[in-house]
Amino acid sequence: MDRFKDTVKITDSVTLGGDHMVLFAGPCAVESYDICLETGQHVKALCKELGIGYVFKSSFDKANRTSGGSYRGPSLQGGLEILARIKKDLQVPIVTDVHESYQCAEVAEVADVLQIPAFLCRQTDLLVAAARTGKAVKVKKGQFMAPEDMQYAVDKVRGEGNKRVFLTERGTSFGYHNLVVDVRSLPIMRQYTPVVFDVTHSVQRPGGLGGKSGGDRQFAGYLARAAGAAGVDGFFIETHPNPAVALSDGPNMIPLSEMNDFVKTIKKFWDLNRA
Repeated sequence: MDRFKDTVKITDSVTLGGDHMVLFAGPCAVESYDICLETGQHVKALCKELGIGYVFKSSFDKANRTSGGSYRGPSLQGGLEILARIKKDLQVPIVTDVHESYQCAEVAEVADVLQIPAFLCRQTDLLVAAARTGKAVKVKKGQFMAPEDMQYAVDKVRGEGNKRVFLTERGTSFGYHNLVVDVRSLPIMRQYTPVVFDVTHSVQRPGGLGGKSGGDRQFAGYLARAAGAAGVDGFFIETHPNPAVALSDGPNMIPLSEMNDFVKTIKKFWDLNRA
């Protein structure tokens, strides 16, 4: 099976699909500047130690929460203000979700990567608006999508003249409240773009806790090691100083205190694929 030959440049110092693993990591939702700062400082230092490219991740709005009463984030304006401070203070690139076409231009003033949520991966107007910013576009494979059909989402971005697009695997719906990862999807999608594996959402149980999502964090390491051995270009990991009190996706997130061992382990599997 052929592999896509080109790389995707995120910043002058971070390139996806090249000789260095890239980690997209941070709290699921922007809760506060302090939590983002603590998380970003820790992960940045870890990535520097391991020679990994780092992009800080957090969402200013979680527009697809199970319940309308769940925490969504500090809003577009408030969230971007915090993300802009993190970018400046830590000197790291930023990735965050966009849910509406009108958000893309404003978000692109702060973010280096615009992330298209899995539920919205077929939304043409959103993909086109993200592409037109000129920023890198990270498209998550829908839980309902065959991996080979994600080439059409890529085509929508490239059709606007933006070649800086890549795909993310985050599991496929398997009955109610459950996801499975088909490792075959990784080389299939790798034909079209570099591929990132979403460790934490692949162990999510959507809506599995009665009005909110649960997760099986204990399986995260197994899936991440398999993805590394299969040849992904990077990993997406949500992490938090105390997932038990996190305001979004706590059951899936890797505790910040465990990130060093977790990332060092999956880096070994990533390196084996390059040997």
